[in-house]
Amino acid sequence: MTTEALGAAVEELLRPVIGTALSGGAGGAAALEPLVREVLGALAEGAARRGGPVAAASPADLAGAVADTFGAARGTEALGRLTELLAHGSADPADPACAAHLHCPPLAVAVAADLAVSALNPSQDSWDQAPAATVLETLLLEEMAGLVGYDPAEAAGVLTSGGTESNLMGLMLARDRVLGAATGRQIELTGVPRAGAGGSLGSAAGARPRILASAAAHFSVQRAAALLGLGEDAVIPVAVDSQLRMKTSALTAALERCVERGQLPVAIVATAGTTDTGAIDPLRECAELAARYGAWLHVDAAYGGGALLSDRLAPLLDGIELADSVSLDWHKLGWQPAAAGIFLVRKSETYASLARRAVYLNPADDEEAGYPSLLGLSLRTTRRADAFKIAVTLRTLGREGLGRLVDACHELAVAGARAVAAHPRLELHGEAGAGEPVLTAFLFRYVPGASGGASAGAGASADADAVRADEVNAALRRRLLREGGAVVGRTELPGEGPGRVRLKLTLLNPHTTVREVERLLDAVVAAGISEEGA
Repeated sequence: MTTEALGAAVEELLRPVIGTALSGGAGGAAALEPLVREVLGALAEGAARRGGPVAAASPADLAGAVADTFGAARGTEALGRLTELLAHGSADPADPACAAHLHCPPLAVAVAADLAVSALNPSQDSWDQAPAATVLETLLLEEMAGLVGYDPAEAAGVLTSGGTESNLMGLMLARDRVLGAATGRQIELTGVPRAGAGGSLGSAAGARPRILASAAAHFSVQRAAALLGLGEDAVIPVAVDSQLRMKTSALTAALERCVERGQLPVAIVATAGTTDTGAIDPLRECAELAARYGAWLHVDAAYGGGALLSDRLAPLLDGIELADSVSLDWHKLGWQPAAAGIFLVRKSETYASLARRAVYLNPADDEEAGYPSLLGLSLRTTRRADAFKIAVTLRTLGREGLGRLVDACHELAVAGARAVAAHPRLELHGEAGAGEPVLTAFLFRYVPGASGGASAGAGASADADAVRADEVNAALRRRLLREGGAVVGRTELPGEGPGRVRLKLTLLNPHTTVREVERLLDAVVAAGISEEGA
């Protein structure tokens, strides 16, 4: 078959297939334009049909509707019908009554920038797949290093899928550096030494590695320890205060116990912005203790890193510049579409164990000739150019503009917490005078009415009231979801026994008003009263 015949055969093969136009090339924009218009229309229709923060439906009813539409959507109508379905069946973080999680409403400019990335589809694992994006990511990371307080000329980093990946990377480097120095091994090559008799490593160090993190630290710390071959039991939870901040005295005592038991403190994980309360651990004190005990300090600032954008709140992260590594997430308090995680190390030489050479991606002679590669900075190979949307946002709004958004959300949370404290049927978490939100989240609960008295003793009655309060708060949250009225978070305070269930508002929409937050709290109270009646 001739070349011309082969070309004609391929053309004939594709002719009857709908939707084969590509988004790149000179004609890509023209192919996208009508499809983007269709998506925008379907988004508007789906949001209007939803009519609130979440569709009023049970999980089973929503699953049935999704299955029906998915089965019926075909051909040219698939894009519009499925987009409308997605919009209708999504929890909309732009709605003032959607305030459960670190789930931000993305800025329109960031979404538009992300569309450009999706259309061009650069991959960050080699220069020849992403020439401009490789440079942009490098420049953005230098700017982020400076924001944290690192020397950009000495720091290094990479864009990640979020805090979980960033925390894994920080603890991987901690394992390789600290355990490697103690054992004289190259851990990334030989693996974690096997435990010997009596639980020792059977190595020259003879010390079992330990990671110390607060009891309120993110669960990804334990997950990382498991993936790194250290085991979840290697993570020692350190006591927290009433605001869920790690206690320096408890960390000191835990480190001393490690030494007494012949254990090796590999890393201290300090949290800058806990998921539930936004609590920030004492970073400077953690850095001093890490240096004293030879441990790596990793700061999980996936949430609290957004405070660095605010002149008023940035001092809360004093000491973060002393950390060996840091996690940031701009898809939380940065208003970016997920994913927009950033991992940074203070000293680029500590990145050595991640370095990789793949002859088809970053041959040495290419790099020597001036073609840089980001491959050895990431756990991933194929990787989106997520730096682009952040870069566009920073250049559009500047740090000052983003800082105003941070401040607006913080002030909104403060006002919301005060409204809770003033409401007779709501109870704010925190000691008197200390319940003001650190960042943009706070905990509270609905207080059920009197249970009618109990014939049992006071202790039994108190336990019964606590159980009832837990049940009502859990149920009212589900009622709000089922009725489509609100998306409110739910968590539990550390400890044992009943009475620990709390509701949570995480306010990340800078355009929400105080009155809208008050209406959301009124909806919580109304749902609580309905649950008591039920």
